[in-house]
Amino acid sequence: MAAAYSVQEASDRILSGITALGVEHVSLRDALGRVLAADIVSPIEHPPWDNSSMDGYAVRATDVMNASDGQPVALPVLETVRAGQRPSRALDPRSAIRIMTGAPIPEGADTVIRVEDTDGGETTVVITNARDAGRNVRPRGEDLRIGAVAASRGTVIGAAQIGVLASVGCGSVPVHRRPRVAVLASGDELVDVDRFDEVRSGDRIVSSNSYTIAASVREVGGEVVDLGIVPDDPAAYTERLQGATGCDLLITSGGVSVGAFDFTKDVLQSLGAELHLWRVRMRPGAPLGFGMLGAMPWLGLPGNPVSTLVTFELFARPLLRTQRGELRVFRRTIDVRTRDDISLAAPLTHFMRAIVEWESDGVWARLTGPQGSGLLTSMSLANALLVVPQERMVVRAGESLRALLLGERALSSTALGV
Repeated sequence: MAAAYSVQEASDRILSGITALGVEHVSLRDALGRVLAADIVSPIEHPPWDNSSMDGYAVRATDVMNASDGQPVALPVLETVRAGQRPSRALDPRSAIRIMTGAPIPEGADTVIRVEDTDGGETTVVITNARDAGRNVRPRGEDLRIGAVAASRGTVIGAAQIGVLASVGCGSVPVHRRPRVAVLASGDELVDVDRFDEVRSGDRIVSSNSYTIAASVREVGGEVVDLGIVPDDPAAYTERLQGATGCDLLITSGGVSVGAFDFTKDVLQSLGAELHLWRVRMRPGAPLGFGMLGAMPWLGLPGNPVSTLVTFELFARPLLRTQRGELRVFRRTIDVRTRDDISLAAPLTHFMRAIVEWESDGVWARLTGPQGSGLLTSMSLANALLVVPQERMVVRAGESLRALLLGERALSSTALGV
């Protein structure tokens, strides 16, 4: 086993054997956020008929071409067609049919004049503007043809996709199974939040990793199997891992460094695990473990709270997204300019907590403050990770770096901006 991997090498090694989980069918109403396991093909043309995109009057363009305020065109109204109805007759020359949005276009019509350009008449309509001549007709099959792919395999199903799937009659949706993720924290010093009195007395600390990892797993669409907190005892650790049976991924935090009581490696090897990496040339998060416990991948995240979250973002999130069947599994990175001077002590790839801001003169990033790996508030304030390559030990304010955006937090704004 290599002494340490680069971040890219570690990512490649972790994801190399990971595949999408099996397929299940869920109700369309339960499909939000799931990942399509197969292309969905339209069995119909959509829309299924030429229809109106406006409330107004179906006419022939040649009959209204010269309509204006000074020279209005008056036409008899043959009937009114609401959405959900069909016209009872074809459109005669120099006549109109009153029509509502979505209603089928009568035979012979090629135009819908919006109601705002008329007097709204029900037996005779006066048209005062010809701007809609030849417009406002949505043709049959404009959106989808029979046999066209309505939604592609690997698509994360959002509100728009739900609507498309409904429109093509897909009431039962083939999706990849949600990953079941066993989460275990280790350390004699750790307690759950319900034992906060021991924290107040200075005897213990809350296992924040138990909460952040579980929340991160749920955020990415996984199901959490909480194995709780285990003391620094190999026998207890071994027994607790039995709860991970049948899971799709095991994530542990703590016990992967070089301390006298870091037993994770020994315990996993005693259970027959194959360990594929143990350290990564990065900060925070250098002590990172990955291997296979039978058919189940294992990720050993470091115990420091920030290191846990950074390594989850870089390695656990893409792994889970791959298991979910997603095709684009990595966070987006963008070029930014830093507002801070940065001086580093070690030639490692650094991931610094930052706030990315879109300004009139470009995209800027400023650090959230001190960058210690135990300072969890620095991560809670961040909307990005500022990536400092290992060869750049000094970065001056105004210089360019890459920033890995932390989802919606980096893309939201206080203003509409349109």
